[in-house]
Amino acid sequence: MNFRRSLLLACSALLFLIPAVNLMWRGGSGYGFFLLLALALGAAMVNWRNPGYFSPLRDYRWYTVGMFALLVCIAVQQALFGYWMPREFDALARFPLALLIFLLLRQLPTRYLKTIGWGCVAGALVVGIWALLSQPPGGWSDKERLSNSFTNAIPFGDTALLLAFLSVFTRGWDDKRDWRTLALRLLALVSGGYVSFVSGTRGGWIAIPVFLVLLAAQYRCFTHKKRLVAMVLVLVPITAGLLSIKEVPQRMTDATRDIARMQQGDAQSSFGARRALWQASSNIFARHPIYGVGKGHLEAELDSMAKRGEVSPLVVNERAHSDFFSTLAEMGSVGVASLLLFYFGITVYFWRERRASDPTIRAASYAGLAVAFSTVIFGLSIDVLVPVMVTVLIALMVATLLAVIDARKRELAAQAAAACPGATQIDDISARSAAQCASTHGS
Repeated sequence: MNFRRSLLLACSALLFLIPAVNLMWRGGSGYGFFLLLALALGAAMVNWRNPGYFSPLRDYRWYTVGMFALLVCIAVQQALFGYWMPREFDALARFPLALLIFLLLRQLPTRYLKTIGWGCVAGALVVGIWALLSQPPGGWSDKERLSNSFTNAIPFGDTALLLAFLSVFTRGWDDKRDWRTLALRLLALVSGGYVSFVSGTRGGWIAIPVFLVLLAAQYRCFTHKKRLVAMVLVLVPITAGLLSIKEVPQRMTDATRDIARMQQGDAQSSFGARRALWQASSNIFARHPIYGVGKGHLEAELDSMAKRGEVSPLVVNERAHSDFFSTLAEMGSVGVASLLLFYFGITVYFWRERRASDPTIRAASYAGLAVAFSTVIFGLSIDVLVPVMVTVLIALMVATLLAVIDARKRELAAQAAAACPGATQIDDISARSAAQCASTHGS
């Protein structure tokens, strides 16, 4: 077996492994990520004098800027404020490191990159099986919420939900005639959805309608009436079935009750505590509008405010339970601008390619949009960019899906060039177009 073949198999195996073990093996995703990074570093060293190898960092400049934005902001802030807190770099460092992985993966044939979709399937299935096997007497409840030993229930449930839907988004690049792959992916969707439910999280459910709209757009339900009717016919009984489970309406009732308590100023409820934290973060921003109080200093600032009677001691917390409000308080307007650059960088290229005619590019685009939009939505109610297992998954998914798009474009361009000598490279050319070109050229 030659070196290239070994490299392809190693990358493919790691792309499967990282999402598959993300929720079950503490550090497993990190180990896989750094093994992949080691391969990427080796490839970068070999191609160090080849400017074409690094040119995609310029071609996808918003992605590159987005990966560095938050980390650079924190580094400058700590230099200006004169303190050193290296742990604040830990989770966010995965994003710029993922750029090297992207450069490596875009060189690989797309069939090796597609294993990441099956990694999502495996991750959703495995955690669902574990949820069933470890179910406590009386079942999972608000008092007995499913989670793992290295994170809390909210990012755990949100990640399970994301893996579940990514299993279906990446179906778009499968062989459509194989019903077995569809059945397995739908089973993963149910499994991950179940895990999200028994984890007790509610904020992440806001992403479900967004996922459904993206799926409908990906599979062109809005432009084909029969597909739209079929989707509605599937969703109606599923929704009715979910509402018939007593825990689902109860969760909705609890959420409504929490909102009512929040409006009455009760900080004891989950919504009330978040509102108090967000209000306190806004007050901190009003006092420190440019660079905030410093990344990692929110808890100390909230504690000082509590001692002055400005906030309840109950809301003194290391994080503001929101990526936006944590950034607002700790990093000010400069930090918020960096956060928005990050969001834009992980979204823009997937958005541009969402209407591609090639099914592989289309599937990668919508899967990328699912990752990007869920990062924003989940970050409304929890600090998504803090747990390392979450940032590893986001960084890898974005890098891989963007690499799929880039590599597939070049594959299609090569097919077109072979089928029609003298043809120029086209950004969005399909295999069917290449075949038509071959037919025309032959005649």
